[in-house]
Amino acid sequence: MLARLRQGDREAAAEFQEHLPEARQLSTQGVLEAGYRLADAQSVVARRSGFSGWPALARHVHVLRSLEGEWAFTSLEVNGETVPSSLHGTSRILIDGDRFRTESPEANYDGEFLIDVEAEPHTIDIAFVEGPEAGQSSLGVFTLDGDTLTICLGLVGATRPSGFRTTQGSGHALETLRRASAARPVGVTGGHTAAGKAQNSPARQSDVARTDDSFVVTPSALDAPLQGGWQCLELVRDGGPLPDQWLPAGQRVATGDEVQVIFGGQVMAHARVRYDASVAPAHLDYLYLAGPTMGRIAHGIVAFDGTELRVNMAPPGAPRPEDWTSPKGSGRTFSRWVKRE
Repeated sequence: MLARLRQGDREAAAEFQEHLPEARQLSTQGVLEAGYRLADAQSVVARRSGFSGWPALARHVHVLRSLEGEWAFTSLEVNGETVPSSLHGTSRILIDGDRFRTESPEANYDGEFLIDVEAEPHTIDIAFVEGPEAGQSSLGVFTLDGDTLTICLGLVGATRPSGFRTTQGSGHALETLRRASAARPVGVTGGHTAAGKAQNSPARQSDVARTDDSFVVTPSALDAPLQGGWQCLELVRDGGPLPDQWLPAGQRVATGDEVQVIFGGQVMAHARVRYDASVAPAHLDYLYLAGPTMGRIAHGIVAFDGTELRVNMAPPGAPRPEDWTSPKGSGRTFSRWVKRE
């Protein structure tokens, strides 16, 4: 940029006029004759990129490069409870530039992130592009100490944590990771946009909620009893039972007319919910608020005997189940839950 300016490039002069405060009042010819130096050009580049100056840009790039590589989980805590190592031991996070992929037994998540290393603690904003939370975002804080990365992240919809701890009902997850490799991972693209996926997988018009107004939630006798947090006892998806060792990491959290199903700190389902207790078994409908099914409606049945909650959900576009089975090929998800103390 400096070389171009010294060669009389008027576009380079316009860059200086737009981003260098002392050049804003000068004419184009005045900028070309001002004798600007390398530090001035660096300031233009930094300000054009949204930083206060070259040192801030340099710190940002240094931390961003230091985050690259493969990271393995050493501990995970969600809502004040430690997740057993057997559930996150095979999970990993791959980072290349400002793109990431989280690979876990439950699902893979691809996306992009933005860091602010001038904030204390450093902040990280994550945008999920592909996976169960596609189109959603999470806010967090992080600290990097050599080959140890600690992130405290708000689950989708939660506020940004102020420090590195979680408490019951906070909606925060505390992740401690160890660097497994410093090499830039191959094939980490950040995923494909949710809009692009939606165009490739059109849904029937009758199954798509075009606005929230099309999903009317009316009061039900089940609203109050099913509020709060629930621990997973059993989950069968499309005929395949979830391994017993993963069940302790499963949570169902109902707040108002919204429900989140969380496993190992990852939100597997996030939906508005409505009940119809006038029929037996009671009817349950989801309006998905996130992920590849965002905006679609799914139908299910629900039963609560005062101790145990049973849910059987069909996939969007499929008929409501009439029993508690989840045969292979049905796409249904059957689950049992008990209220958390």
